[in-house]
Amino acid sequence: MTFSLVARCPDTGMFGIAISSSSPAVAARCAYTRAGVGAVASQNVTDPTLGPLTLDLMQGGMSAEAAVARVASEAKFVEYRQVMAVDKTGATAIHSGPNSLGIWTQAQAENVASAGNLLDNEGVPQAIVDAYLSATGHIGDRLIAAMRAGLAAGGEAGPVHSAGLQIADKVAWPVADLRCDWTEDCPIEAIATAWEVYKPQLDAYVQRALDPRAAPSYGVPGDD
Repeated sequence: MTFSLVARCPDTGMFGIAISSSSPAVAARCAYTRAGVGAVASQNVTDPTLGPLTLDLMQGGMSAEAAVARVASEAKFVEYRQVMAVDKTGATAIHSGPNSLGIWTQAQAENVASAGNLLDNEGVPQAIVDAYLSATGHIGDRLIAAMRAGLAAGGEAGPVHSAGLQIADKVAWPVADLRCDWTEDCPIEAIATAWEVYKPQLDAYVQRALDPRAAPSYGVPGDD
C-alpha cells in the first residue's frame, strides 16, 4: 500500500525520506531520519519500531547493509516487512519480506533507495531512483521530483491518500517534517505545495531554535 524513497545529499550530508500510501497518516508510522546517521523507511504491514532500531544500529557504527541485515535476522515477522536505509557514506540497503503485499519490488543506487508494495507495476521504484538521481537542487526538491515520477510511473495499484516528507540536517530534530494524513486529492501534490511554502523558511526555523536573538522577524504585530 506504499511507495517511498530514502536519500542522502552528497553535497550537504542531509538525509531525507518521502513516502505515499493509500493508508492514512503513512509518514507517522514509516518515516525516520537522523542527522549524521541516515534515513530509514519501515513499511508494509508496518512495525514502527524497526525505523529507530535501524538508525540506532547505524549510529553505533554499522553500515546500512549490516543494520538492515541485523534487523531482518532478529525482528519478528520480518517476512511481512519492507525496511530500507541509507547511511552517512551513501550506502543503501533494502529488505523486502516475501509476504509483502501485491506487486512489490525495490531499486537502489548510491545515496538513494526505493521500495513499494501493492504497486501498479514493478517499474515504480526504479523510476523513483532515476528521478532522484537526475533531479537537481535542494534534497527536498529532489524528493518531490522522485515521488512525482513514481506516481507518473503508476504508483500504487489504487489511489493514494496520504504522504510525507522528512529531512534531517545537523540538529537533533527533523528540519522539515511535512505530512498530508488524508485527502481525496493527490497527497503528493499537497506535500509539494507545503514544501514550496516551508522551504524558504526552513533555515529561519532552525535559527529560532538555536538562538532566537539572531532569528529573522516573526512578522507578527508588535515584532520589530
